[in-house]
Amino acid sequence: MFVVTGATGNVGRSLVQVLAAAGVRVTATSRGISDADVPESVHCAQADLVDPESLRPVFEGADALFLQSGGAGAHLLSPQDILDVAKAGGVGRVVLLSSQGVATRPHSASHGDLGRSIEDAVQQSGMDWTILRPGGFNSNAYAWAESVRGRRTVAAPFADIGLPTIDPDDIAEVAAVALREDGHAGQIYELTGPALSTPRQRVEALANVLGEPLRFIEQTRDEAHAQMLRFMPEPVVETTLSILGEPTPAEQRISADVERLLGRAPRTFADWALRHIAAFR
Repeated sequence: MFVVTGATGNVGRSLVQVLAAAGVRVTATSRGISDADVPESVHCAQADLVDPESLRPVFEGADALFLQSGGAGAHLLSPQDILDVAKAGGVGRVVLLSSQGVATRPHSASHGDLGRSIEDAVQQSGMDWTILRPGGFNSNAYAWAESVRGRRTVAAPFADIGLPTIDPDDIAEVAAVALREDGHAGQIYELTGPALSTPRQRVEALANVLGEPLRFIEQTRDEAHAQMLRFMPEPVVETTLSILGEPTPAEQRISADVERLLGRAPRTFADWALRHIAAFR
């Protein structure tokens, strides 16, 4: 049995569906999950990564664990306690959803220090481990949904700086491979999309799928900073803006790991937009 934490998130939800379609027995867990969130064959269990003891019944009898690193709440986690509870339940394999920033921003409190501490705990857990380090998600474009629906506009900084953003469904499929197949223990996979794309290009792709023109407004760094502070802690905002505005060569590098593991090229932003266009209508 496989346990998927963060099962209502962009990656976790897709991973649950991929595993269920493959006939794998899955327990999906998050704080507010319900039966309506998962396929009929999947068991769901409410639990909180911040409270490792709440995970004890979830992990009982499990073979493998997909562990999401907590996102904006990662600083609240005790990864060692989570992994100890998982091991006690019988888990022998863990796939961690980490971040590219662990390697590319090692001195960042939000990406480097915190992310590294979670990776270290996984690597020292005594379980077979695989670490996934994706770059930016295509689904970050959901932040544009309200302004697209209401005003057919998008505001974003650094209009013409490209990053190889990735489809969360591709991350989920890679995670399913690492959970189900042997040969991935001790591996760190860097996951990117197939090409660099800029905010301006992503808005153009979204407009093409929508079938209507969208007005692009380039924000200043200060404008973007003020907007992002509404839903992200200051250190995360600063690191995110640095990545978006001054990416390192490593952050702009196209990784071959998705294609090597899945046997196909990563999906494009336009592919993602086509599947999720209802959110922007």
